[in-house]
Amino acid sequence: MLPTTLTLISPEKLSSLFDPEGALAAHISGFRPRAQQLELAQAILSAIQSNGQLIAEAGTGTGKTFAYLVPALLAGGKVIISTGTKNLQDQLFQKDLPTVRDALQAPVSVALLKGRSNYVCHYHLARAQSDGRFATREDVRHLGKIAQYAKITQSGDKSGLADVPENAPVWMQVTSTRDNCLGQECPQHEDCFVLKARKEAMKADVVVVNHHLFFADVMLRDEGVAELLPACNTVIFDEAHQLPETASLFFGESISTSQLMDLARDARLEAATSAKDFLPLPLAADALDKAARDLRLVFKKEGRLAAIATESFKDFSPALKTLNEKLNHLAGLLEKQAERSEGLESCWQRAQALAQQLKQWQDGDVPDKVRWLEIFHHSMQLNTTPLSIAEIFAKQIDGHPRAWIFTSATLAVKQDFGHYQAEMGLLEARTECWDSPFNYQEQALLYVPPALPEPNSEGYTEAVVQAALPLIEASKGRAFLLFTSLRAMQRAYEILVAEFDRKNLKYPLMMQGDGSRNELLSRFREHGNAVLLGSQSFWEGVDVRGEALSLVVIDKLPFAPPDDPVLAARIAELNKQGRNAFMEYQLPRTVINLKQGAGRLIRDETDRGVLMICDPRLISKHYGKRIWQSLPPFKRTREEAVAVAFFDVPN
Repeated sequence: MLPTTLTLISPEKLSSLFDPEGALAAHISGFRPRAQQLELAQAILSAIQSNGQLIAEAGTGTGKTFAYLVPALLAGGKVIISTGTKNLQDQLFQKDLPTVRDALQAPVSVALLKGRSNYVCHYHLARAQSDGRFATREDVRHLGKIAQYAKITQSGDKSGLADVPENAPVWMQVTSTRDNCLGQECPQHEDCFVLKARKEAMKADVVVVNHHLFFADVMLRDEGVAELLPACNTVIFDEAHQLPETASLFFGESISTSQLMDLARDARLEAATSAKDFLPLPLAADALDKAARDLRLVFKKEGRLAAIATESFKDFSPALKTLNEKLNHLAGLLEKQAERSEGLESCWQRAQALAQQLKQWQDGDVPDKVRWLEIFHHSMQLNTTPLSIAEIFAKQIDGHPRAWIFTSATLAVKQDFGHYQAEMGLLEARTECWDSPFNYQEQALLYVPPALPEPNSEGYTEAVVQAALPLIEASKGRAFLLFTSLRAMQRAYEILVAEFDRKNLKYPLMMQGDGSRNELLSRFREHGNAVLLGSQSFWEGVDVRGEALSLVVIDKLPFAPPDDPVLAARIAELNKQGRNAFMEYQLPRTVINLKQGAGRLIRDETDRGVLMICDPRLISKHYGKRIWQSLPPFKRTREEAVAVAFFDVPN
């Protein structure tokens, strides 16, 4: 299926839609024309009509969602929009797209496509009901609600069932994975929610996906996007600053203990229904499950490790050897029983594939790739990641002529996109930058406190909290404290609990992990004077408008940890080439992360507040100026009294 011929739209027609008397203002309450938004929309229309590549940074408040939706819907053809998270995906599909479509009266059909783990699977739901073995009574209760939901839902999307938390363990038993889907052999194939979502996406003019799904599919040809791409005229990546990390994840290979434990569970369940008389099979499945858990237990702490670092863990090699043996033994038994059911056949195929992946990882280092491990709370993953994704991604976007648009509030360093272009292989792309329409000189103040110790010194977190306390009192709570590590966040929380008690401060104190992100944000807004401590997941994608958030404190410049194995390997490779890895790679990534954190403060034209960056390197190091010059044009001070007084000025 070839891309559709596009409708030619004149710049004048596009401009008229954004006018004070245009279609958007007439249909959207509170819509205000912004020069930056119109210019961004014109650049996007030009890229769509010329099948070009555009990298566009648009500061907070530009209204970039409308800026890409209007030209995309007007130009016609098939459009794929990829967002950073499932939350943004839902907002785009349920709110923004219908709003713009109605305003333009555009006759376009829209579909939402998520990864298969977001849809109830009839086959696995029935199997979970017949198995009857659950860890908790809550699992049983959740299963009953999911079963009822499966009978009435049109989409099967688990986000439509608010009564069962998205992270409830039972979801893993009632959804499919790429590994355990039976495909056309499934007895419930005709009623499959995943297939239904894919069919709707194939027919729709505009399809909303997320970055994980896009790249999983492009590499694995699994989730339906690969079928969409040939007929697609335009691909738009919103929150495009996340792409290098996501693409690296999928352009590499990985195998996890979770996959092996899932295989063991599925083999045990299939044996119970289709091979009850073959007792060695469930025993072999249990042995694989134990071997996978034992491999995880070799490591006491969560984190990332280079493959070579496993040599210092004497139990790792024997545990990996045992895992190999148990997996191969189970694969052999499954081969003998495979013809007895589609489920057993599927388990045998999975066991073979996983054994091959495990062998590949153990075979040793591969040129231009780095081998490493990631240890999570209950599982671990063995990864092989390319040192550079530029060439791989450049190949992915060659082929059929189509437009590729990459947009975010944070892509450039002092309006220079060189780092992003090099990392993504987009050397020929047009680049454009639009500042936020907000008046940062009036609305916001950047405060870097004097006399703080070096960030790696003992007692640094204590010093940060003591420096922040006068501002927390001046702002009457209403603060985010953002940390570069969970340990620093937890230590700061302990200090603040004691200080609030000592000073008799009554501001509600909340910390990441005390509930889901959405729950915490909802409570934060309701209180109106709360103090919330967060780590990585609160640095971006968080939108609190109005007086509830008037102070953002950042403890350190967010440099990635130097012992991260992928980062260390990429730095070593750049330095080997005679390049400056710090200036070319580490610093630009830090600037983009810092811009995300700083972007939490001013979300609206009436917001006011102080951004407090505690890291003295912003002033003392030669690269500090490059960092703060990449931030919005805040008024700046190093005097605590000036920062405190900023809260006294009436809105």
